[in-house]
Amino acid sequence: MIKLLNTTLSGLKIIETNHFCDERGVFHKYFSKDEFNNLGLESDFKEAYYSINQKNVIRGMHFQIPPANHTKLVYVTSGRILDVCLDIRRDSSSYGKYFSIELSGDKAQCLYIPSGFAHGFKSLENNTCVHYLQTTCYNASCDMGLRYDSFGFEWGEGEFIISARDKEHMCFDDFVSPFRS
Repeated sequence: MIKLLNTTLSGLKIIETNHFCDERGVFHKYFSKDEFNNLGLESDFKEAYYSINQKNVIRGMHFQIPPANHTKLVYVTSGRILDVCLDIRRDSSSYGKYFSIELSGDKAQCLYIPSGFAHGFKSLENNTCVHYLQTTCYNASCDMGLRYDSFGFEWGEGEFIISARDKEHMCFDDFVSPFRS
C-alpha cells in the first residue's frame, strides 16, 4: 500500500512506497497502476528512463509543452539527489514557486510530478541512479527547459557539472507558459 503526501505546490505529490527488507536485501514497489488509479493519479506511463550521475551534476529544469506534456514519476535506486520542481502553470496560485526534496535509494519515496512543472535535480553522491516514468513519449519539438539558476533556487555549494544544453535554456522570466492549472 502506498501513502500519498501533499507538498506546498498543488498537484505535486510525495509517494511513500512499500519497502521490504530481509537477509537478502531490499525490495521496493514504486508503482502499482491499481493503487495509482484508486488515489486518482495518472498512471498511463509510456516511457521509462534512468540516468547515472556523478556528484554535483545538475540536470534540468526540463519539461515538454503540449501536446506532448506529461506527468512524471521520479525515484532513486542508489545514491541521493536534491530534486526540484518549479510550478510553471501561469494561473496557479503557486506559479513561479518551487519545491525541493532529497530522494535517495535508502528511502521508499518517489515524486509524482504532474504536467505544468519544470523538473530538475542535483546529484549529491557519485553514481546516483535516478529513474523516471513519463506519460508521453519524448517529442523533440515539444522538449523545453528553463535555466537552473533563473528562478531563485539555491543549489548549494560545489563545482557543478551541467550540460551545454541545460546552460542554454531560457531564463524563467523570459518564458511564456502554455500551462494552466
